[in-house]
Amino acid sequence: MFTFATLFDAIPADLYILLTFSAGFTSFFTVCFGIGGGVMLLGIMAQVLPPQLIIPLHSVVQLGSNGGRALMGFKHIDWYLIGTFFPGALLGALLGSLVLVALPPAILYLTIAAFILYSCWGPKLPPMALGKAGTFAAGTITTFISLFAGATGPLVAAFIKQLYVDRFRTVATFAMAMSLQHGVKVGVFEGIGVSLTAWWPLLLSMILSGGLGSWVGLKLLNRLTDKHFSGMFSVILSLLALRLLWQAYSQW
Repeated sequence: MFTFATLFDAIPADLYILLTFSAGFTSFFTVCFGIGGGVMLLGIMAQVLPPQLIIPLHSVVQLGSNGGRALMGFKHIDWYLIGTFFPGALLGALLGSLVLVALPPAILYLTIAAFILYSCWGPKLPPMALGKAGTFAAGTITTFISLFAGATGPLVAAFIKQLYVDRFRTVATFAMAMSLQHGVKVGVFEGIGVSLTAWWPLLLSMILSGGLGSWVGLKLLNRLTDKHFSGMFSVILSLLALRLLWQAYSQW
């Protein structure tokens, strides 16, 4: 029978506590600033977990964290967008499962960074890109990339940012989109035989911690104005884009 002692043979207790705390803090960060927590958590997990399990475990935690956030902001979700995004996510997961190989990280980093910076500071995307076809394409492309890169939250956020001014609608719709994306990713990893059974105690702790972080963050979100939220959202996205550019440079 699996016990916590068995888990601590693979991951020490101090790392268990670190990852649990990190899940809560990064969820709080995401709610307050709109984006960034998923990438931050991925970076932390990459320091202490086996390489082949980083993205699958991160996907489960983010599914739980974003799912809880979506439930808390359920009434603000744009279901029309979700209904178009989800089929694209399914297609992206299907395509990714057929070619689940290591793509050049530098190319992924450059592509995501360029799109983020354009979305934050460039001209508005044309109406066609924000319509049904554009949303479907966003779901397909970001889910496909996410199977290899792990955290494409900034890319999805940069797209959703173009659509809304209201901070609650932005956070809730983004959370629902990411829940669905991470959900289909977990299905892909399970389908190719990645077993996560032994890690469920840690995953459950991280999901619960993420839910608490989201709840605290949503309380703080009530104190922000839409104008201030939008500005911070763009700044955080841009900082993440610069980090991606640095990572791309370091790969050459």
